[in-house]
Amino acid sequence: MGGAGPAEQVWDRDEVDRALARLGVEHEAIESSLLALQDHAGRRLLEGAELTGTTRDRWAETDAAVTLLWSYFDRYTEALRTARELRARRRWSSQEDLVRLTELLRGPCVAVPEPRGDGARMAPSLTGPARLSRSFTLEELVSAMNDLYAGALDLVVAADTVWSTLPARIDLLSAELQRTRGLAHSVGVRPGEHPAGDDLERITRTLAELRRQAVSDPLVFWRPAGGSAAPGGGRADTERYDREARALEEVRREIDAVLTVRQDAESRLRNLRDVLSRADRTLAEARTARGEVLAKIAATEVPAVSGLPTALQEQWAAASEYRRHGQWHRLSPLLEALEERAEEELLRARESLTAVTAPLAVRAELRGRLDAYKAKVARHGLAEDPLLIERYDLARRMLWSAPCDLRVAEGAVLRYQQAAAEALAPPAAGPGGSADGRGNR
Repeated sequence: MGGAGPAEQVWDRDEVDRALARLGVEHEAIESSLLALQDHAGRRLLEGAELTGTTRDRWAETDAAVTLLWSYFDRYTEALRTARELRARRRWSSQEDLVRLTELLRGPCVAVPEPRGDGARMAPSLTGPARLSRSFTLEELVSAMNDLYAGALDLVVAADTVWSTLPARIDLLSAELQRTRGLAHSVGVRPGEHPAGDDLERITRTLAELRRQAVSDPLVFWRPAGGSAAPGGGRADTERYDREARALEEVRREIDAVLTVRQDAESRLRNLRDVLSRADRTLAEARTARGEVLAKIAATEVPAVSGLPTALQEQWAAASEYRRHGQWHRLSPLLEALEERAEEELLRARESLTAVTAPLAVRAELRGRLDAYKAKVARHGLAEDPLLIERYDLARRMLWSAPCDLRVAEGAVLRYQQAAAEALAPPAAGPGGSADGRGNR
C-alpha cells in the first residue's frame, strides 16, 4: 500500500472532509454534464446519421473519446466511493485511515486503461512495451475528463449548429426555387431556351448537393470563432448558400420583368404599331413631297426617301408571333429593341420630310416676302409705279411658275425689294430747294 510520506503531509480529518465535499460537488457536476452530453440532440443525430468525410472521421475519434470519458468517470466514482466508505468507518479516523485517505484523495491511485481502438493507440514507453494503464490523481483525472468533455462537446455543438442552420434555410430556398420554376415555366423560361432557365437548373443541382453535404458532413461548414476557447464557439458557414440565394433573386427579378412584359404586351405592341404607322405615313408624305419638289423646283438636289427597313418589319411580325404563342421570354428583349428602333425611325422620317420639303419652304418664304413688300408699297401710294410693277411681275412669274429656279427667283425678289426701298426713301434736297425723289432708276 505504501506510506504517504512525512507525517506533515498527511491530511487531518477536516482536510479530508473538505476534500471529499469538494470532490462530491465535482462528481455531481461531471455526471450532470455527461448525462447532458449523452442526451444532446446533436449527439443523437451524429449517432444516427450516415456521416461522410471530415465529420465521419472526427466523430469516430470523438465517440471513442466519449467512451473513454465514461470509463474515466466510472474509475473516478469508484475511487470517490472507496474514500467515502473508508472515512465513514469511524467518526474519528485513525492515523492509518488518514494516511490511506490522503493517498486516495491526493496521490496517483486511480489506474485507468490507456486508450485503444480506432481513435487512439497505446502510448509507448521509453523503458519497455506500450503501457496498458495509467495512474492519475483525482485532480488529474478531473482535468483529463474536462479535456475530453470539451472536445466532444465542441464537435457535437458544431454539428448541431450547422444542422440547425443550413438544411432549414436550404429547404426554404428550395421551396422558393420551386415557385420560381413554376412562374418561369408559365412564361416560357426553360432550360436550353433562356439563360434564366439554365440558372434555375444549376441552382437546383447546387442546392441539392449543398443539402446532402450539410447533412452528411456538417463540419465542412463549421468556422470556429477565432480566439474563443469555449466549446462550440463559432458559426455555420453560409457563403455558398448565400451565393445561391442571390442568384435566385436575380432570376426572380428577370422572371418578374418577363411577367410585366406579358401583362403590358398588348398595350406596348399597340403603341409600337402606332409609332411605326406614324413613321410610315411620314415617309409616304416625304415621298409625295419629293415628287412635288422635283416637279416644281428646278436645279435642286432632293434626297431620296426610303421606306421602313425590312428587318424592322420582320421583327415586328416576330414580336406578334411571340405574343400569340405566349413566348414572353423571347418577346421581352425584342420589344425593348423594337421600341427603340421605332422611335429612331419616326425621327428619321420627320427629318426626311423636313429635308425634302426645304425647297418648298424657301419658295413659300420668298413668296411671302414679295407680297409683304407689295403691300407696303401700296400703303404708301406707289402701287402704280411702273418700275415696281415691272419688277414685281417678273419676280411673281418666277415664283409661281414650274419648275421654279429658286436662285434666279431669289435675285428677282431682292431687286424688287431694292426698288421698293428706293421708292420709299425720303427725297434728297436739290440746290434750288426742290427735290427729285425718284431720280433715274
